[in-house]
Amino acid sequence: MIEAPFVFETGAASDTGRVRNHNEDSFLALPDAGVWLVADGMGGHHAGDFASRAIAESVASVGKPVSAPDLQARFMDRVQRAHTIIQQQSARLNGATVGATLVGLLSFDRHFACIWSGDSRIYLLRQGQFAQVTVDHTEVNELLRTGAITPEQALTWPRRNVITRAIGVHDRPMTDERSGVLVDGDTFLLCSDGLTEHVEDHEMAEALSRMGAQEACNALVALTLERGAKDNVTVLVVRCRDRAAAQVAPGYGAVQQNYRPDHSADEWTVGI
Repeated sequence: MIEAPFVFETGAASDTGRVRNHNEDSFLALPDAGVWLVADGMGGHHAGDFASRAIAESVASVGKPVSAPDLQARFMDRVQRAHTIIQQQSARLNGATVGATLVGLLSFDRHFACIWSGDSRIYLLRQGQFAQVTVDHTEVNELLRTGAITPEQALTWPRRNVITRAIGVHDRPMTDERSGVLVDGDTFLLCSDGLTEHVEDHEMAEALSRMGAQEACNALVALTLERGAKDNVTVLVVRCRDRAAAQVAPGYGAVQQNYRPDHSADEWTVGI
């Protein structure tokens, strides 16, 4: 069996925040399968939590892919299953809005793909350059794209947090994708909008540049809490290293698969 060319250091942290009384975010880390995700539920208690959990639990069964296209097909199949489960829950709640944003990072061999729906984000730090990979599915972004409003107006637009896509909301899952080739040292940050409401891009970049994956997650969540944390906040960091280089770098490859259905601090596999 040929070893994968990269190994991954993964960190994750999630918090209810200072205002909400329930955490509707979920996350999943499956480095052996090459899958990481963050989902941010919408619809209130027992609705948003249900939706984000449905996505994480469904994708957790992705198994071991045999190729990059196989991994993406498996991932989207599980997202479709979650979408159906969420819509069934909405019907049980008399048509109430039930859904979740999604960002997923997939990796196979030397290839990666970012798949998303909604305004949760994926960032990439590569060779000192930090950039957002995803494009928010929001009303304000659509208005910016069509030239209906200016970037200055967007900053204070009253409906700037209204999302235009989410899993479980439309007839089918509506996602976008960006893919590429991994480079040694690539560091991805997946997060719910609870982080980006309070923390600037340069602050995220600094944390990723100076800290290990778990330390960076802890620091960014702590910074969000210091600034009021009006929403749930979830941060997941994935740093990839060439396997040969990682042989002399402790902390790589020793990542557990995290599942945390009861939100307790001492269980980590899927964080839901």
